[in-house]
Amino acid sequence: MNIEKYILAIITTNPSKVAGSTAIFTCQSKEEMEQTAASLEAILDGIAHGLSDDLYVIVKH
Repeated sequence: MNIEKYILAIITTNPSKVAGSTAIFTCQSKEEMEQTAASLEAILDGIAHGLSDDLYVIVKH
């Protein structure tokens, strides 16, 4: 299986901004969100993109 050009995970401190069927991780602080994004980026072999101060997505290019 080859997964490309997909959102693999969403990380946020504001869960009211997100919905969908991908993995959503809700964090209590910006620091926790950034650490979670960095960890998932490595685990999923994807790229973390910050879309706003309270939202990251992990994508596979």
